[in-house]
Amino acid sequence: MATDYDAPRKSEDDSESIEALKERVPDKLSGSSGDEDSDNPSSFDLPGADLSDLELDVVVLPAQDDEFTCMSCFLVKHRSQLDHEGASGPICKECAA
Repeated sequence: MATDYDAPRKSEDDSESIEALKERVPDKLSGSSGDEDSDNPSSFDLPGADLSDLELDVVVLPAQDDEFTCMSCFLVKHRSQLDHEGASGPICKECAA
């Protein structure tokens, strides 16, 4: 017997209305996560939170001797990912495929 894998599945869980699902979503995002991570409350950010006053310290390293910047995707890659040197510069294996 052939089975149509593209046909929608019917189950008891599908009977719940969209309105009921929308009512549950704010409860998950409310921030009252209980005791899941009470020892480190700053380990998560709420969706839509204003982070404009947050300063980030990032150390940017220059490209190393064994790295190159792909001229197609502009990512810094290891020399083992070099496919060829094009007219515009080095091209990685992912972009050459």
